Amino acid sequence: MAGNIDLAHANNIIDASLGTAALTATVTPLKLALITSAGTNVTPGTEVTGGGYAAQTAAFNSAAAAAGAASTTNSGTITYTNMPAGTVTSLELRDSSGTPKRKWLGNLTASKTVGAGDTLTFATGAVVISMP
Repeated sequence: MAGNIDLAHANNIIDASLGTAALTATVTPLKLALITSAGTNVTPGTEVTGGGYAAQTAAFNSAAAAAGAASTTNSGTITYTNMPAGTVTSLELRDSSGTPKRKWLGNLTASKTVGAGDTLTFATGAVVISMP
């Protein structure tokens, strides 16, 4: 999800860093949603539906700088069970507020096709969030 930050979230970070607004707190736990048709930094994508699918809780390590960018990865395995048949192309990370706020989005390196009842897993360190 390199540099793919939701525009409203990006604006909030800039405003907070310049002192023109307070940073809107992220309501945890964060939820990682699977997307079948990618959105933009303004418009959410189409989330998977059906089967036993539900966005899953995702935790992340503290960010660190390397090679001129700040980045982090998921700190534990993220598993989706009893998936509906379909193709996952992207991910979106949201908070758990009453109206969940999207924070990050990004395309998978390679789309994942799953069959009905399959399990889809992202290993620890597989979901990367970075920005220059």
